[in-house]
Amino acid sequence: MFVTLLTISSIVVLQSCTGSTKKTITVNGVSFNMIKVAGGTFRMGATAEQGEDAIILELPTHQVTLSDYYIAETEVTQELWVAVIGSNPSMITSSLQNPVECVSWDDCKIFIQKLNELTGQRFRLPSEAEWEYAARGGQKTMGYKFAGNNLIDDVAWYDGNSGGGTHEVAKNYPNELGLYDMSGNVWEWCEDWYGSYSSSAQTDPYGPSSGSFRVVRGGSWLNSARNCRVSNRINYDPGYGTINIGLRLAASSL
Repeated sequence: MFVTLLTISSIVVLQSCTGSTKKTITVNGVSFNMIKVAGGTFRMGATAEQGEDAIILELPTHQVTLSDYYIAETEVTQELWVAVIGSNPSMITSSLQNPVECVSWDDCKIFIQKLNELTGQRFRLPSEAEWEYAARGGQKTMGYKFAGNNLIDDVAWYDGNSGGGTHEVAKNYPNELGLYDMSGNVWEWCEDWYGSYSSSAQTDPYGPSSGSFRVVRGGSWLNSARNCRVSNRINYDPGYGTINIGLRLAASSL
């Protein structure tokens, strides 16, 4: 159970009995939660639990060390996007609690810039490594194939259960860090340019210095279970949005 410790401007800081920190940010009357992820070292890529579903683009597995950071409890909702931008680009609009979609990487950067102006914070997209570490459960990882379980129906909306569209965020079980929908619902843009993995150990990596495509992670309501695995990675043109790509916020500090 979380109890309020401190309120600063539009941020409410919460502390759990286990010591983990969650911060609630309110902007134009809409609130969202950021979860603190304790840094650590992990194996990124096609680790053993991914089995035969792993693809060549997930190799070689490599050691990554990350500093502490924050990542959003859920994907950015249509409600939050409208509160910041003033309009809704989504195609599936059955609920404002559904994740926003049809947003390009470029659109997301504009959204984040405006959000930062409104809150005085420095939100950003997660790096690909931060995304995977969080999806795996960080220091609390149980080694699952999907984000929070080996049974995909418990944690994800994908082509086998979505009914042909997105769903309200946080309706399935969370992963070990309390993060929802990191598998399925919508793909999530990452900061990185897309490129091949290196076998060398890395610290706080941000991928190639240039490229043509940006990384998207997590799979979606339109994709198979194989696409929703924590190590799966694809790329997309940063200038285009589509009906099954959205975003999740990150921050180095709050």
